[in-house]
Amino acid sequence: MATTPDLGRYGIWHGRVDLTPEIAQETERAGFGALWIGGSPPADLELAESLIAATDHLVVATGIVNMWTADPHELAASYHRIEERHPGRFVLGVGIGHPEAIKEYRSPYQTIVQYLDTLDAEGVPKEHLALAALGPKVLALAAERTGVVHPYLVPAEYTRAAHEQVGGRVVLAPEHKVVIETDVATARAIGRSRVATPYLRLRNYVSNLKRLGWSDSDIANDGSDALVDALVAHGDAAAAAAGLTAHLDAGADHVCAQVLVDDKADYLPALRELAAALGLKG
Repeated sequence: MATTPDLGRYGIWHGRVDLTPEIAQETERAGFGALWIGGSPPADLELAESLIAATDHLVVATGIVNMWTADPHELAASYHRIEERHPGRFVLGVGIGHPEAIKEYRSPYQTIVQYLDTLDAEGVPKEHLALAALGPKVLALAAERTGVVHPYLVPAEYTRAAHEQVGGRVVLAPEHKVVIETDVATARAIGRSRVATPYLRLRNYVSNLKRLGWSDSDIANDGSDALVDALVAHGDAAAAAAGLTAHLDAGADHVCAQVLVDDKADYLPALRELAAALGLKG
């Protein structure tokens, strides 16, 4: 019987556009257990396979493949290709995306169910599946149909509530943004730019934040300082690390850090600083 690959306690989330084998190698070397590919990777999963092939033991996950744009039959075939060549090192994360990006967006819950049904019929084991989820209904579905639930853009208070609902039934693996920068204004500016556009303009994320008690005034004008601080851990490396461990303290099994840097800054030094602050050993 398949088992869910061991993601470790900490992982890295990185958009697919500029994700390279070298970044995957550095992620593994730094001691992170998993690398999540964001930005809706296509169904061929060639990027995921190249990252696995470039590393020795790092688990690679998609965070997430968009159900509206990726054919599930092609996706299942790609999963089996990777699993045959690199057994136990891949988690297939899928999700519904958001309505603003898809003209044909309709019946999201039924679309998720049907998509999972197809992957199941194609022999993709639930233990190797992750599902993007925010609301209670999809959280419950993830606990029933997949091995990992992957909430995105959530504070630790969300993780606490999600753990109360599905803890112990599925690996709870939220994403959290971090900025290693001690100047508060600079750190918030970097974080706000990645939170406000596009997420504070997408109703599924806004609705989730409102369920947690955030107000219209918090969401307006690209997000209040308090909201940005809740969604983006910033300060020195120790403060950034504390923002991640808060999710583990709230009941997460794994937390993946999206390390944000100024557009002109080198990404890898921040990655290494965070790993050191977390006490990771490659």
